[in-house]
Amino acid sequence: MVLIAAARVASKSSSRTARAFNPAELSSFKEKKRQLDFPRFYNAAPTSILFMILLGFVDDVLDVPWRVKLLLPSFAALPLLMAYAGHTTIVIPKPLRAYLEMEVLDLGVLYKVYMGLLAVFCTNAVNILAGVNGLDVGQTLVISSAILIHNMMQIVSSSDADYQQAHAFSIYLTQLLVGASLGLLCYNWYPSSVFVGDTYTYFAGMTMAVAGILGHFSETLLLFFLAQIINFVYSIPQLFKWVPCPRHRLPSFEPKTGLLTGSKDMNLVNLFLRWFGRCTEQQLCIRLLIFQGLCSGFCFLLRFLMAGWYK
Repeated sequence: MVLIAAARVASKSSSRTARAFNPAELSSFKEKKRQLDFPRFYNAAPTSILFMILLGFVDDVLDVPWRVKLLLPSFAALPLLMAYAGHTTIVIPKPLRAYLEMEVLDLGVLYKVYMGLLAVFCTNAVNILAGVNGLDVGQTLVISSAILIHNMMQIVSSSDADYQQAHAFSIYLTQLLVGASLGLLCYNWYPSSVFVGDTYTYFAGMTMAVAGILGHFSETLLLFFLAQIINFVYSIPQLFKWVPCPRHRLPSFEPKTGLLTGSKDMNLVNLFLRWFGRCTEQQLCIRLLIFQGLCSGFCFLLRFLMAGWYK
């Protein structure tokens, strides 16, 4: 009788063990694991953003050199890179597939290196194109609004749950940035009563970088930063000390006329003044923001024209 009872217990135990490794339940486990990946992003994303805010405050207080500024975001991006559990592959453009004989390329660790460099660029790009009342917050509003529109378009056009969830998380981050920036713009617009400093520009740049990385649209994000890319490339000689670079590369102000005159410093702010002539600070900010909006519109146009041909 004891042997029969033991056999029954073993039979029940083995049946429970078998059910634990049921293939049908395995797929359910994978689905639950996929859902658990996003809470890690919920923690890593604000950690990276808050860390960047702290570094921005340190920069405002200690007057950090430009060469050091280029490295600060790489430390703030570490929590995001450590928690990242998404794909590390890129889709090969269709015109190159015949030569490379592949459609998808797995970059592995290099993909995380790319994400770190993207965070470094976005954070410093907003900071470099600044110095005019309303420009810091204004360019952030234009880019983040474009990011919101792009996310909503991708959610509507796709039926993939993972794809929609990634863009939804990007919306969660970006809409907070838009709301905070709208309130701040009321005080930062000319004549400004609040100077945002590096604390805000680092915060804005890192937030948009995190939204682009976790939303899996880093290429489109770079297109939205087209004005900042042009400004960065034009500023390289001064940023790397090939030519003299002052702390603040600002135009000169004439109190009698209230107009700004472009200096020889290499950035879009002074370039616009040299190309289009002297103007007030408010007019200069509006011109630069219109250019920022045109760059975002060009991004949407380029995606529309290259859809189905590029990828």
